[in-house]
Amino acid sequence: MDKSRLYRGIPKVDVLLADKRIQELEETYSRETLMEAIRTETDALRAFIGSCEEEEAAVRQTGLLVPHIAKRVQAINTPNMRKVINGTGTILHTNLGRAPISPEHMQRAARLVSGYSNLEYNLEEGHRGERYSHFEKLLCRLTGAEAAMAVNNNAAAVMLILSSLAKGGEVVVSRGELVEIGGKFRIPDVMEQSGATLVEVGTTNKTHLADYEEAVTEETKALLKVHTSNYRIVGFTESVGIDELIPLAKEKGIPVIEDLGSGVLVDLSRYGITYEPTVQESIRKGADVVCFSGDKLLGGPQAGIIIGKKEYIDRMKKNQLTRALRIDKFTAAALELTLHEYLSEEQAMRKIPVLSMITMPAQDVKRRADAFARRLRRLGLPARVEVQPCQSQIGGGSLPLERIDSYAVAIHPEKISVPELEERLRRLDVPIIPRTVNDTILLDMRTVPEEDAALAARELKEGEVLEP
Repeated sequence: MDKSRLYRGIPKVDVLLADKRIQELEETYSRETLMEAIRTETDALRAFIGSCEEEEAAVRQTGLLVPHIAKRVQAINTPNMRKVINGTGTILHTNLGRAPISPEHMQRAARLVSGYSNLEYNLEEGHRGERYSHFEKLLCRLTGAEAAMAVNNNAAAVMLILSSLAKGGEVVVSRGELVEIGGKFRIPDVMEQSGATLVEVGTTNKTHLADYEEAVTEETKALLKVHTSNYRIVGFTESVGIDELIPLAKEKGIPVIEDLGSGVLVDLSRYGITYEPTVQESIRKGADVVCFSGDKLLGGPQAGIIIGKKEYIDRMKKNQLTRALRIDKFTAAALELTLHEYLSEEQAMRKIPVLSMITMPAQDVKRRADAFARRLRRLGLPARVEVQPCQSQIGGGSLPLERIDSYAVAIHPEKISVPELEERLRRLDVPIIPRTVNDTILLDMRTVPEEDAALAARELKEGEVLEP
């Protein structure tokens, strides 16, 4: 095998630029992009020849140089972040963007953010306004709080609250509530960044009211209650509820802060889901400040929502950190649209995708799965397709033990392995992210809406992912 001859057979740059197929690309893409793709692919071809032991394979790879350049050019000009089809059955999938925003809300938000808006302009009075004003009254109406605001996520909300109310002082929190909130970010570290000093009380599994009472000193600025929405300790456990902390806090003249995490506004137990404390309940019990996520059980955009007593919210709005942590115009628009749906619980359960998926009856999911399986069988794909029962999960650090009866379409490839199919699904123009169980590809149809099912079928056929 004469590798020197194979290296010489790689077309030079001027020859490639004269190729009609490359010239057609230049009509759409810049010369700089073309040159980058040419250099990258010719380098890759040289590396392939260097490691290749079969001359026929090296010649074949050389013949694919121009198509590979074309693919590279398209890849360079294709946004890396794109739509995927979630077949995992995890409704709030942290890696896949958590709560999906409804298409109707997206269209309305797009009209707002693609032009100018009254984001910080008071139309009634004709002067500068607050970006919180668009949803503050809504939040107060829905939760019973006196005031509200929002920052870019719930970790930021915790940091802003503690910086505003407890900087330079101590905050008492149960050791069993010092959670890690994902990505190795931990409540104690967030507290440290806020300038407050953490005072742990109790043990991992048991904390008593007396533990809080003994920990309060003249340096104590607040009591912090963290709802462990992303895990459960079961067995020999005891914790102190917010209603027990309120009298102690009032006696000491300090606020009670509650981090609810997932932030549900609807009693999900009415829909067959394990009860999760609602935001309204915390305010009713007397919490001074409550914070929660916008893109978990609320079903909206990423945000850290803060509600509570006006005197405390006003202090946060004046904190210099607020500008660094503030939400943008898209988040403000999407959050207002999401909250509007909660004016009618029935409408919220139907129109907010997260709530709709959580409460969808298993038989409705089965009908969706049956229809998708029939569609795939009609395509004549080289695979055995069947519908089988499975269980979905809520995910996103919410209700970690909750499992929901569901149905999946199982795909058993006939000509390729399951790991190879799983990889090919991820490389489609619209990637399909499945669940792999017992050497089978499963698409849990609870998280695949009908429009995505049609798209998935088309991708499976046109992408030829099941062919050897």
